[in-house]
Amino acid sequence: MTGTTGLFEHYRSPTVDEAVDDAGAVRSGYGPVVPALEELGGVGLAAAVGEMGRERRARGVVFGTFVDGELVEHPFPLDPLPRLVPAAEWAQLARGVEQRTRALNAFLADAYRPAGRRRGDAGADRPEAVRAGVLPEWLVTRSPGYRPGAASLAGPGQARVAVAGMDLLRAADGWVVLEDNLRVPSGLGYAIVNRDSARAALPGLFDGVPGLAEPHDAVAVLRAALADAAPPACAGTPRLALLTDGPVNTAWFEHRLLAEAMGIPIATPDTLWARADGGVEVAVDGDRVPVDVLYRRFDEDDLAAHLNPVGTPLDVLLGEAVRAGRLALANVPGNGVADDKATYCHVPAMIRFYLGEEPVLDAVPTWVLADEADYAAVRDRLGELVVKPVDGYGGQGVVFGPTCSAAELAELQAEVAATPHRFVAQEPVDFSTVPTLVDGVVQPRRADLRVFAVAGAVTRAVPAPLTRVALEEGSLLVNSSRGGGSKDTWLLP
Repeated sequence: MTGTTGLFEHYRSPTVDEAVDDAGAVRSGYGPVVPALEELGGVGLAAAVGEMGRERRARGVVFGTFVDGELVEHPFPLDPLPRLVPAAEWAQLARGVEQRTRALNAFLADAYRPAGRRRGDAGADRPEAVRAGVLPEWLVTRSPGYRPGAASLAGPGQARVAVAGMDLLRAADGWVVLEDNLRVPSGLGYAIVNRDSARAALPGLFDGVPGLAEPHDAVAVLRAALADAAPPACAGTPRLALLTDGPVNTAWFEHRLLAEAMGIPIATPDTLWARADGGVEVAVDGDRVPVDVLYRRFDEDDLAAHLNPVGTPLDVLLGEAVRAGRLALANVPGNGVADDKATYCHVPAMIRFYLGEEPVLDAVPTWVLADEADYAAVRDRLGELVVKPVDGYGGQGVVFGPTCSAAELAELQAEVAATPHRFVAQEPVDFSTVPTLVDGVVQPRRADLRVFAVAGAVTRAVPAPLTRVALEEGSLLVNSSRGGGSKDTWLLP
């Protein structure tokens, strides 16, 4: 298509746009859906938004945020215009995310390897990558996410990251990885339900693009990876359950959706019991069902705060079962050492060291301010950079230097100067926009892409990436907790 009319007639983006080029012409990948969108027009798309809103309210598609210590649930907005990812780009993204997941799992196995592997060698307990001079030792020992006690919480050969969520941005010259989420990454359930909502409200939109990947296919892949984590004592088909802290969790909707889709029970701390053989079981409809693998969906730091029905701290109950070879946790606690923001810039070196490969995906230039040379290089440039706490996630604590007032910048500089080890700084990425319906008008809005990978017997990117989109003009914040929305993501055949 060489030009635009109707919805896209006055559409112009301040940066690279995935649907419309600099001359205002619709890119070829979006050609099959633009006629259907034009036929719907702003009125038809607005009606679809209303229909999707009603369907999602009925299903309870919400996310939670804490406001003054209270959990407040919000609708999870879905834009009616899909985001299209060409097959060649998806193939590259899948390879890159799988590669990072394999390398980070290798790093975690190295960081938590059994102590004293080489007797008589004073450095035997240090990770191999540290011994080889590839990684600095402080990257492990001083990381806020390092948990020495977690060394015993993975079974032989178990991938410590069963489910990873990598956040990517599309820059002018290709895709880059923004961050790795390896603790309890969320969003897979929302990617699945987004397709349900979009297809129900806009069935005709799908007619022009047959053969799309189905997000629901991710469920079987996830279930298989979790089953692969089963402990050695497991006989027969592994018995799975999803471990959550319940309605107080901000992703409670997703927990229920995934458990139902996989056909496994939900386990909460008050439903877990110790078994005489050292394992655990979960109470389901009045019965107690043995469990081999718990898909853990709340923060490891909260495990000790919960008790099982007879008053045993949950971390003790589960830790004893894992060490007895009767239970597996997925993801394994302690993964924060690998998705620490300071670790991020070392992932390319990990890929080369552990895998003997060159990185498939680029990373954002990053300075670790705990390093004196890195800090000196950017000390006077914080107003040009993005500053992040090393242990933050979900957009918490991120400061965009270019948007700071003079007073805010002075405060940031003072905080960093006082505790530089708490921060990293990154070059801002001028990432892509996608067409988004705003007040009945199609407008360009920034979007990222969270790609999920599962690691069991093999490591696979699943065909259910989640697009998050900033809804405010000019905003770079796509997190749902910061006012962002979402889109149905189409992986083109």
